[in-house]
Amino acid sequence: MPMNSKKNIETIIVTGAAGFIGAALVKNLLCLDLNVIGLDNINDYYSTSLKRSRLSEIERVAKKNGKWEFYEVAIENHKLFEEIVDRYSPEVFVHLAAQAGVRYSIENPSAYVQSNLVGFANVLEGCRHNNVSHLIYASSSSVYGGNKNLPFYEEQPVNHPVSLYAATKKSNELMAHTYSHLYNLPTTGLRFFTVYGPWGRPDMAPMIFAESILKNEPIKVFNHGKMKRDFTYIDDVVEGITRCCFKKARIDENFNPLNPNPATSLAPYRIFNIGNSSSIQLTYFIELLEKNLGKKAIKDLQPMQPGDVISTAAKMDLLNSWVGYKPSTSIENGIRLFSEWYLNYFKSIS
Repeated sequence: MPMNSKKNIETIIVTGAAGFIGAALVKNLLCLDLNVIGLDNINDYYSTSLKRSRLSEIERVAKKNGKWEFYEVAIENHKLFEEIVDRYSPEVFVHLAAQAGVRYSIENPSAYVQSNLVGFANVLEGCRHNNVSHLIYASSSSVYGGNKNLPFYEEQPVNHPVSLYAATKKSNELMAHTYSHLYNLPTTGLRFFTVYGPWGRPDMAPMIFAESILKNEPIKVFNHGKMKRDFTYIDDVVEGITRCCFKKARIDENFNPLNPNPATSLAPYRIFNIGNSSSIQLTYFIELLEKNLGKKAIKDLQPMQPGDVISTAAKMDLLNSWVGYKPSTSIENGIRLFSEWYLNYFKSIS
């Protein structure tokens, strides 16, 4: 980490602080002795007890490092949200709050409009009015949509989303660019690729599969297992976000308006993939879970789900050259660490 830049940052606001990535990021920032203000609405999209447990872990870290304050607030609540941003005037704002989930966006589109569009507009306004030096926000690999030209790289067009969730994330990138252009607000969008690890989301494959395997229940394996994902371990993702906190987006001096690069701009705007650069077959992922949990899975082979894509893979050259990001956790080690946490955590609360 570029620790010599610490003097330029005192306070960071993190939305989605009780979420999977948010909580892990907060703990890392506290260990750098920063003041961290966390916001989260603790909604019931998945287990609120898991979110509260993550907050308890943050409190444990905060007793030894940094300074931590938490507000239970929805980013859609414009007035209260603005009051908090105004009170702390952070140098860096990391926006990770969102209504997550590709398949749920088909069932409940209004939740995505409110959180991912209205909420993000509030974030942009809050940053603009409080002179925030740098906004980092979560985009998603899902923006690549129907693109089958692997690995995905940031200069590719992302004009064919296949879910509303993906469409809202592309909208975030467009909205951020507008604010970078109009108000000179440096914005960095990070396209996350299938993040997994301890304290993960219960609606994602690792947690769903682990629970079903241990209960001897069938797991739904979509597209008959012929799926590949760029699984990215949580610690690697957090390291990438943290590095970006210390290097704000800037104008691309080589930007060519006659041949525009979608990942940069004449405004202080950047887009980066944040993945593992290794696409893993879903069947191998399940084999690793079986090995580490000590039980075989009962596989219920299913057709492709609406809104899903067959394969994802991230080209990581841009983020590597920008902040020296190099993911170091193999899928084998990552699944081992996840499985150990899963068995210990659910044993402790049962």
